[in-house]
Amino acid sequence: MFTRTLMVAAIGAAIAGAPARAEPLGVTSSEVKIGATFPFSGPASPLSNTGKGLIAYINSINERGGINGRKINLITYDDAYSPPKTVEQTRKLIESDEVAFLFGPLGTPGISATIKYVNAKKVPHLFVVSGVTRFTNFAEFPMTTTGLPSYDTEGRIYAKYVTQTRPNAKIAILYQNDDLGKDFVNAFKGYLKEDFDDKVVASSYEVTEPTIDSHVVMLKASGAEAFLVAGTPKFAAQAIKKADEIGWKPLFLINYVSSSVSSTIVPAGLDKAIGIVAATMIKDPNDTKWDDDAGVKWYREYFAKYLPGADIGDANYLFGTQQGQILEQVLKQCGDDLSRENVVRQSRSIRGLSLPTLIPGVTINTGADNSMAYTQLQLQRWNGTTWEQFGSVLSADGR
Repeated sequence: MFTRTLMVAAIGAAIAGAPARAEPLGVTSSEVKIGATFPFSGPASPLSNTGKGLIAYINSINERGGINGRKINLITYDDAYSPPKTVEQTRKLIESDEVAFLFGPLGTPGISATIKYVNAKKVPHLFVVSGVTRFTNFAEFPMTTTGLPSYDTEGRIYAKYVTQTRPNAKIAILYQNDDLGKDFVNAFKGYLKEDFDDKVVASSYEVTEPTIDSHVVMLKASGAEAFLVAGTPKFAAQAIKKADEIGWKPLFLINYVSSSVSSTIVPAGLDKAIGIVAATMIKDPNDTKWDDDAGVKWYREYFAKYLPGADIGDANYLFGTQQGQILEQVLKQCGDDLSRENVVRQSRSIRGLSLPTLIPGVTINTGADNSMAYTQLQLQRWNGTTWEQFGSVLSADGR
């Protein structure tokens, strides 16, 4: 009996003296360290307001005490939309800053340059802001989830809309010469099949080009009656202005990432953009039709507090806010287990998440067969003052 008592006491002492469970890398009892890169400078700098929106929402989370007792330490670096810089800054986040995971880095060229490295390091690479279709491949990139609808999904929706609206029209595509632009071209190829070569004329541009005016002139000369610009806001705005200048009035579409009123429509000219079509999944907080909407009311109050002086009409801020809400959901689902394995697991286990600024009917659902935050979009048309949604919410298969 005495021996047994000593044994129990010894075990108890050993347990009492044992070190506390080691936290995962980048995690302490009071903080979780997260990293991201954004193009705060360079040719795609308007898109960096997504990063500013994310930062602001994280500030609001921390002001509320954090999540599960931990505040979020978000470390962001400027990559200037330059892949070599993205590689440098991403390595710094992982190897020097030792972040727990990456969340919401923005920019197709930079993500293309770093995605294999991040996955090889087995670092969660969550809701990256790119719609490149290959980034959604679980087998190749098991640590990655995406924050945009795939460009293939968006492109097929546009292809279907154009062919239904202008069945016999020749289609011009001006696209950024990287995975972003090429995905849209491939989506039209996939939708039009054997008709693609006869119906489509395409021209690519580099993000280092100062202007794409010559491309627009050439595409007009092709006789195209429909025109899609697949790129970033600076070049979409240039294309709108040039098309108006040369009197070209095609069925005009721009991609979602270039649909911000402040970043694209205003620089192009409100009147010059009338009739342009784009897909979306978010409400426009400047649109009076949402004045009585509870989600938009919340966003306007939140924006005034956490982004004072910023332009509420810039959809990039709103998208960044939604990114912050997705991060909040993932961390809540993780509970006290912030192991990298569980962080990835929870990012792929979001069910029916409805955010206050999403178009009604659009929800976030991830799972074993889907790594995209969004698989639904609605078409909208610029009327000179605001975007007007039309039709119904479309799913990933374009129905």
